[in-house]
Amino acid sequence: MLAEQQSSADQHGRPVREVSWTSSGSFPELLAELGCSLLVSTYQAGQLAAIGTHEGRLQLNFRRYDQAMGVGVGGPSIAVGSRDQVWFLREQQGLASRLEPAGRYDRCFLPRHSAFTGAMQGHEIAWGRTIAGDPDLWIVNTSFSCLVGLDEEHNFVPRWRPPFISGLAPEDRCHLNGLAMRDGLPAYVTAMAWTDQAKGWRQLPKSSGLVMDVGSGSVVTQGLVMPHSPRWYRDQLLVLNSGMGCLEVVDRDTGGRETIAPMPGFTRGLGLHDGYAFVGLSRIRETVVFGEVPLAEYHDQLKCGVGVIEIATGRTVATFEFLSGVEEIFDVQVVPDARCVAIASAEGDDIWVLPSP
Repeated sequence: MLAEQQSSADQHGRPVREVSWTSSGSFPELLAELGCSLLVSTYQAGQLAAIGTHEGRLQLNFRRYDQAMGVGVGGPSIAVGSRDQVWFLREQQGLASRLEPAGRYDRCFLPRHSAFTGAMQGHEIAWGRTIAGDPDLWIVNTSFSCLVGLDEEHNFVPRWRPPFISGLAPEDRCHLNGLAMRDGLPAYVTAMAWTDQAKGWRQLPKSSGLVMDVGSGSVVTQGLVMPHSPRWYRDQLLVLNSGMGCLEVVDRDTGGRETIAPMPGFTRGLGLHDGYAFVGLSRIRETVVFGEVPLAEYHDQLKCGVGVIEIATGRTVATFEFLSGVEEIFDVQVVPDARCVAIASAEGDDIWVLPSP
């Protein structure tokens, strides 16, 4: 196991958060072998962390994004959902090699603008396309129980909602939270329950979770315990059965599910790359919301971090764990072709990009 500690330093006078972590030796080895990095958001700590490798060692780069939630990675662009904005980071070609310490970073993303949305609880964000084929952003608006886009005139633009949601209101009726894209368009979503009442999902059994087909509005599978992070990957529909702490594959014909791997935490956030699933793990923090889920029985044994599953075999091949400073993971996304990513925060880091004279 490899263990380190770091301060997620704050240059604005706020208390410094001490963060310590450990990993299996296979974790940095696998990232290096795959040639990728991870972006991990944590709502509780208000941080976006880039996890990469340099000279065989893990490198963590923390940057503050208030109530960081969904993260969308699309080529040269990254979108980050926060308390009341969506931040857009753009890759700065050629800048990474000039950052200190020399040779550590190979890609660099800096904030370039943001869209004010209000507190819509953007649980997941995905880059896709319009019908015309142009790049497009899709956001799960949990507060208003719908999928939305953005424009320059409105807080957000509603595009789809479950057929049982009768109207738009900031009432978090079904806790719509996860989005699976297929061929650049939304294909499946997860919700905590089939209900049209304000915060109605909180009054129903925790096993009321479901996966829906966006095109038809029909239920694909149900009976999940607080599901998150559906993904369409290699002609399979994957989903995190979060309250059970496992990664599952869904039979879309029968609605049945098969467990790929059990995990030692509340599963939320799922990045996929080259046959591997990078699964976010969280400790259970609120007994009111999480007290009835099966994982609550193992409260003291749960971990916070990332587990790496070989999808074909269900084997856990690598692990990363936060020992202190971070209690929950919100989203996990893979940044391909990036050994070590440099990111800047929305609050001003000392990285300046100016036009040539």
